[in-house]
Amino acid sequence: MSQLVSLHSISFPPGEIGAAMLKHLLGRDVRCLLAGAAASGIATLILILVQVKDVYLPARTKYGMVFDAGSSHTALYIYQWPADKENGTGIVSQAEACTVQGPGISSYADNPARAGASLRACLDKAMTIIPAAQQRETPTYLGATAGMRLLREQNSTKAELIFAEVSKTIRQYPVDFRGARILSGNEEGSFGWITINYLLETLVKFSFAGTWIYPEAAAVVGALDLGGASTQITFHPGRAIEDNSTEVLFWLYGTNYSLYTHSYLCYGENQALKKLIASLREENLTSQQISHPCYPRGYEENVTAAALYDSPCVPAPAAHDPSQTLTVRGTGASAECRSAVQKLFNFTACGANRTCGFNGVYQPPGHGQFFAFSGFYSVFHFLNLTSGQPLSDVNATIEHFCAKDWKELQMVAPGMNKTRLQDYCSASIYILTLLLQGYKFDNQTWSNIQFHRQVASVEVGWSLGYMLNLTNTIPLEAPSRVKGQGPDLWAAAVLTTCLTLAMILWTGLALCYQRRSATYETML
Repeated sequence: MSQLVSLHSISFPPGEIGAAMLKHLLGRDVRCLLAGAAASGIATLILILVQVKDVYLPARTKYGMVFDAGSSHTALYIYQWPADKENGTGIVSQAEACTVQGPGISSYADNPARAGASLRACLDKAMTIIPAAQQRETPTYLGATAGMRLLREQNSTKAELIFAEVSKTIRQYPVDFRGARILSGNEEGSFGWITINYLLETLVKFSFAGTWIYPEAAAVVGALDLGGASTQITFHPGRAIEDNSTEVLFWLYGTNYSLYTHSYLCYGENQALKKLIASLREENLTSQQISHPCYPRGYEENVTAAALYDSPCVPAPAAHDPSQTLTVRGTGASAECRSAVQKLFNFTACGANRTCGFNGVYQPPGHGQFFAFSGFYSVFHFLNLTSGQPLSDVNATIEHFCAKDWKELQMVAPGMNKTRLQDYCSASIYILTLLLQGYKFDNQTWSNIQFHRQVASVEVGWSLGYMLNLTNTIPLEAPSRVKGQGPDLWAAAVLTTCLTLAMILWTGLALCYQRRSATYETML
């Protein structure tokens, strides 16, 4: 007869029931943790592999340097742009500018070694800005303008020696030097046009939507440049250009531009004022006295004949005595000044059925807005005439200024350099004559001219346009490409990865505890 055994009659060793139950529970928890970790890991793998896209890293920055060797001074400009460019042309910005100490390189005609030495301080500064790893691939150019054009006409050997010295100096630095040369007047004018329109965002513009847009060609503005030795006019005429020698073509950001441009050598401010004194002397070559209607009454200066006739723009008369000292006395007669300035131009030499600027040079009718800089701005800024004043106010201001005698002028502008102050009357009348009778602006179109020195805190000149145009010839660098995901998927993948790691950690801790419990049970 079988016997029923009560559980109460069976005795277990102390703690045996708890150990058994714990072992059972731990085994179940470990299995759950492993299952959760496996599921989380699979989810992480799926998130990592799903919707993987090619992601382009930001393009590396490239650098370029341009020396602007003008007639009165030289400056070094350091530019930078993303290597991938935009529609074939670089999005260029100015990284730094350095003014070379001393006069323009053409002034070193008798000591060319000093022209090269003058560049060192700015080159040293550039080497601290451009990363060392990129210096040897940095294209570097030197462009000379009207000052060297005149020196080449006077003495081509001296001009070549100056270029040899500046080239020798630049080659001593770890840069990709691509040469020093004289820019043509048309190049100077058209590169200045590029600079202005690029800075005004009429060539390319970054939209609020985060994309680049390309304004229509009709939105561009014209450029008026007045240097020391030459003046340039460049604009988009909106019609066919009849004289091919005045046309220049550019391809920028995928758009073709046909521009009218012309440079008048010897019609820069400094050379024009020299020509004015020489023409006044022609009235009486035997006299050592020159009456100057544009100089203020009471002003007098001495100038040697050698200094007056030291340029191809101012040919010396026959029987010229370079050592002769001439005395120039101001008479302050503005009407006579205007007449004398007009004699520097030829406004009648133009063929039939042809529109001209002056001296018989073809010029289509002006079109659109114009941006006047350099000498145009500096002279009118001194007279407070850069705020869009109507032409009648401009004329009245210049007339009032020219009526002052020398003592009055010194009281009005006590801090001004006296060697410059006496020139503002003649310079302002010269600019008015050039703009109105030379470039054919009138009372209706005068308001189309804006006088500025900078755009977007950048000096206006030809060098930025030169560098920007050259980026068309610099090979495009494709940006580096990596695999990536959108931010939402990436965040989910990071979360599931953290969850997986947490489950694995807990599983490891549970297994460690289980082993320790088993060891303890064995010992019992």
